Amino acid sequence: MKSVFEAHRVIREVLLKILDNYSLEQLNKIPQGFNNNIIWNAAHCVAVQQALVYKLSGLPALVSQDFILKYSKGAKPEGDVSQEEVDEIKELLSATLEKTQKDYADNLFVNFYEYTTSLGNTIRDIEQAFQFNNYHEGLHTGVIMSIRKFV
Repeated sequence: MKSVFEAHRVIREVLLKILDNYSLEQLNKIPQGFNNNIIWNAAHCVAVQQALVYKLSGLPALVSQDFILKYSKGAKPEGDVSQEEVDEIKELLSATLEKTQKDYADNLFVNFYEYTTSLGNTIRDIEQAFQFNNYHEGLHTGVIMSIRKFV
């Protein structure tokens, strides 16, 4: 699991660097041909990680249900986010990573409810959830890298 957490850390560090290097206007811009923006994709990574890891383990998420719904699959930006929201998302990118690693080390993830993704991949345990999450966050990091070319 060490390599899985290392990969997750690298992904989150890349996301944080991107968020630090773009203006609020750029983070909120939805380029033509896209359904969302840089900041939505970053927040989506947090929301999905919380749902995959905590919710499917029967544990309370570290973020609110409103946050998860606002940034879940199928949702779209409801308007521009404020600088305060950007700062919160940046904090969550770090805090949820750290807390999740600690919770895993403390053996909090005892139960897991199988989940079949939209790709048809069935996640059967917490380790598979972490692995799929890295794939998912890598995918959205790629989307962000595409969006940033147009902002």
